[in-house]
Amino acid sequence: MIGATILGCAGLCLSKGEAVFFRDAQPWGFILFKRNVGDAAQLRTLTQALRDAVGRDAPIFMDQEGGTVQRLRPPLARNWADASVQSGGARAVFLRHHLMAAELRAMGVDGNCAPVIDVAGPQTHPFLQRRIWSADPHQTAKLARAAAAGLLAGGVLPVVKHLPGHGAANADSHHDLPRCTASLAALEAHDFIPVRALHDLPLGMTSHVVYDALDPGFPATESAVVLRYLRETLGFSGLLMTDDIGMNALRGTMAERSAKAVAAGCDLVLHCSGDLDEMHAVVDAAGRLQGAALARGDLALKARRYPGNIDIAAIAAEFDALTNPKA
Repeated sequence: MIGATILGCAGLCLSKGEAVFFRDAQPWGFILFKRNVGDAAQLRTLTQALRDAVGRDAPIFMDQEGGTVQRLRPPLARNWADASVQSGGARAVFLRHHLMAAELRAMGVDGNCAPVIDVAGPQTHPFLQRRIWSADPHQTAKLARAAAAGLLAGGVLPVVKHLPGHGAANADSHHDLPRCTASLAALEAHDFIPVRALHDLPLGMTSHVVYDALDPGFPATESAVVLRYLRETLGFSGLLMTDDIGMNALRGTMAERSAKAVAAGCDLVLHCSGDLDEMHAVVDAAGRLQGAALARGDLALKARRYPGNIDIAAIAAEFDALTNPKA
């Protein structure tokens, strides 16, 4: 059976111990970071080794938003601008992500933890501000839809984040537990609009944010109340992964965090550090993908389609003309 996890690895190549562990753990997918990226040949070898370890075409993800959060950089990919300074409108965003998809697929990566659908506001922490498309929720939804379409057109699975919205929270969840004090009416009129608009996308990622209006006791990742609201009221139907379970916003052991997330309604536990001891604990606590979660996983994989022949030069030329018309 497939594990209810997405896991990382420690370095530039897969160790024998990691390969044996992944063979037995059977994570649904993998995620790679800067520590895993050398040159093109190395990265292609690593992505193939990960799939060989589990004996199937498992999805492999990166955080390739552009700008501040960009794991592939020159010469493997363009230097992309932060979302906050993207110009050229929805068409340019589509083309940008179509090009990103081509860069990722060339390295054996077929999932992108993007687009960010958080909406900028007065409480938005600086770590997130530059990664956000707009302070207008309708514009955010429009551009995020274009981004997701561009990735899918290029054969890469998009992961919308951070559900149900991180923009109104007051801290960086990498380091602290953010809290959102806005009323439910205010959230529904602003931050939750992009979630409703993109409810049909194949994958999403939770936020480690406490929403006082819904559940003041637990962050979304560990809150059955928030995740039920995400599913039943906001309508999100895709496969739902946690944000990195190792982030400092959460408390408890890796096993405790993983068990809480699955019990709350997360389909997959995302563990990013590549620490083998931690991964053993996460895998044991998360269990296997089954029932409705397994069905959502199968639907997500069906959305991953080979893009065929793409005229990269033409796409790049149109993108450059839209975003830098005076060049």
